[in-house]
Amino acid sequence: MGTEPLRGKRVLVTRARAQADEMVRRLRALGAEPLLFPTIEIRPPADGYAALDAALGRLADFDWVVFTSVNGVEHVLRRLEHLGLEPSALNRAQVAAIGPATANALRARGVRVSLLPREYVAEALLEAFPAPAGRRFLLLRADIARPALREGLRAAGADVEEVAVYRTALARPEPSALARLDGGVNVLTFTASSAVRNFVAIVGDEQARRLAAQAVVAVIGPVTAQTARELGLRVDVVAGEHTVPGLIEALCAHLAARSRV
Repeated sequence: MGTEPLRGKRVLVTRARAQADEMVRRLRALGAEPLLFPTIEIRPPADGYAALDAALGRLADFDWVVFTSVNGVEHVLRRLEHLGLEPSALNRAQVAAIGPATANALRARGVRVSLLPREYVAEALLEAFPAPAGRRFLLLRADIARPALREGLRAAGADVEEVAVYRTALARPEPSALARLDGGVNVLTFTASSAVRNFVAIVGDEQARRLAAQAVVAVIGPVTAQTARELGLRVDVVAGEHTVPGLIEALCAHLAARSRV
């Protein structure tokens, strides 16, 4: 793929600061000017990891351990270390990951990933589980995760224990970041529904819609797209592969096609 579609474009990156490096690096390599505008802060769960630590001490009780984000992997691995357990302790159960980035983060630490859905959303993950009835599932998720996976597994007859392993909080961008928005941006990117909601909360409905009206709005998948539309933002690009590389590839394809019109 050539670098021309993104060259010189001001691209707003709304990921949490700790997660943004890969996306910023990829955008710069394609000639873009990334504007880091974190809308999310990742914090420990409200109970100080009490529920997570208890569940990790009972890994042998579960048939499946399910990860729905890289953040979840990172928090779980830190708690395993705190408890004196190796990452391989997760191999006592079968492990499912919602997408390739999550799977790669697990595999890098010696965890076997038994299931990865074709599409990287909760509904596809639910459909991918073979014969969930009677199986015990440990869902490791964010505090604001959608209930679709939990409810779907329980409806299929599974025994589900759900644990919030981290919280997503509203970030407070620096005044300089807010000031840079006044100059406008060419592209708004969102990699989670919470990023869209928090962006609108930070800048306000009116400015969010003004910026979206003047820019290309690119989102990582259909759930994030639905959230953006519900908040009054037009969506131009929905990544076919729900990953950061997939989002950037879809964005480049959209801009290249538009430039030929």
